[in-house]
Amino acid sequence: MEWFLRFNSVYDIIRPVFDIAILAYLLYKSYDLLLKTQAAKELYHAYAAKLPVIDYHCHINPADIAEDRRYDNIAQIWITCGDHYKWRAVRGNGTDEEYITGGASDYEKFEAFARAMPKLIGNPLYIWAHMELKRYFGFHEPLDLSNAKKAWNCANERLRDKNMSARGIMASSDVRLICTTDDPSDSLEHHKSIAGDGSFDIKVLPAFRPDKSLHIEKDGYAEYMQKLAQSAGTEIRSLSDLFSALQKRLDFFVNMGCKTADNGFEAIPFQRGDAGIAFKKALEGKFLTQEEISIFKTELFIFLAEEYHKRGLVMQIHFGVSRNNSSRLYGSIGSDAGADAIGNYNCIMNLTHILNALDTKGVLPKTVLYSINPNDNAALGALIGCFQDSSAAGKLQHGAAWWFNDTNLGIRAHLYNLAESALLGNFIGMLTDSRSFLSYVRHDYFRRILCDVIGGFVENGEYPDTPYLYEMIRNICFANASEYFGFGERIYKNF
Repeated sequence: MEWFLRFNSVYDIIRPVFDIAILAYLLYKSYDLLLKTQAAKELYHAYAAKLPVIDYHCHINPADIAEDRRYDNIAQIWITCGDHYKWRAVRGNGTDEEYITGGASDYEKFEAFARAMPKLIGNPLYIWAHMELKRYFGFHEPLDLSNAKKAWNCANERLRDKNMSARGIMASSDVRLICTTDDPSDSLEHHKSIAGDGSFDIKVLPAFRPDKSLHIEKDGYAEYMQKLAQSAGTEIRSLSDLFSALQKRLDFFVNMGCKTADNGFEAIPFQRGDAGIAFKKALEGKFLTQEEISIFKTELFIFLAEEYHKRGLVMQIHFGVSRNNSSRLYGSIGSDAGADAIGNYNCIMNLTHILNALDTKGVLPKTVLYSINPNDNAALGALIGCFQDSSAAGKLQHGAAWWFNDTNLGIRAHLYNLAESALLGNFIGMLTDSRSFLSYVRHDYFRRILCDVIGGFVENGEYPDTPYLYEMIRNICFANASEYFGFGERIYKNF
């Protein structure tokens, strides 16, 4: 017993030194996280790490920026904000829904996530979470159940800092511009408020997202048409009325600084015909055949794409998602509950037909294509090469590794495919696709992988070590997106 007491006494003395050594080791390892070669380390540390952020597709609530929202605790900005990545992870750990989206306290929800954290080896959530804890809260330990309370207190203390509001976090992340995701019927009142605030110089632009107009088969379509008509100050009784209303809303969005239109599909449609028949039946609440649905979506989408082209908007197309697969979760929580998956859709040929129809008429806008299915990588890499022209470098883009693909392996697979089939140097870079203000670390995660991929090409002798490497990093991480979307020079301030 005496030797045990002596050991404890010695351990109590050396434990602070031991803790500092562990912390120093973790900081050393995180400094070169994901960077395997010397070239990768030089590209990242000398340049990529210092670049500001453009987040051209996210789901941030503009009201939080307009009101400069503050958070009482880390769960509010980390978990209860609608982060279905974390919800899925905690569910996978056998946790009751009470501690995920239910009535449990914020701390209990945070603790449930901390309990799952050690099991997330290889999952980007593990890296993202620790990058966020380190950057925004100064917490450097691996999070688990044993130190959950310590992390909770550390983060909440930091959140009381005057610079840890929504705007403060964006500024500290060196964000220059974001594009939110907005329905055509939205008043954009919060965007107006932000734009009119001279004390805030980060651009917050709306993005036109007409999914509710396109998806005629969804419940509540006729009611939504009434809402859209009211916002457009018109009546919608026919297909031409719908076209007119959407044109008015597009003009309103463009006047508010909109540079892009985002369109979400499960399966990509392509079937030409009279879309007015389906639209009339939908307004009357009648049954629609699959053929009628496909014709309507095709004709409306081609109309919208032409309108995007007229206004110089970038068209983004996200596709392939199988949504709301759990009736249980959809019934209790609704959409975006974390019950979406990769759909088994063959979208590439229909997408090809749509792009060709627009290209033939000379009205194909700049277009960014995102498939949730990684099996589409090679097909998309080949497809974008079919419709490039002199109107823009990289007019068609294979968009960033999206959703289930924004992983270490997923991002690498996307970058390798893009490099092999197109011009990687024209790529417009990463986005967060997130609802959280802490997710800007995903740009850093991407940049580390990008530098490791490009550094690998250099180390393998596949590309020379030239000054253009630094320009390429700058372009992919920041400048290409600015030029592609036409965001303007203001975002280059102090850069």
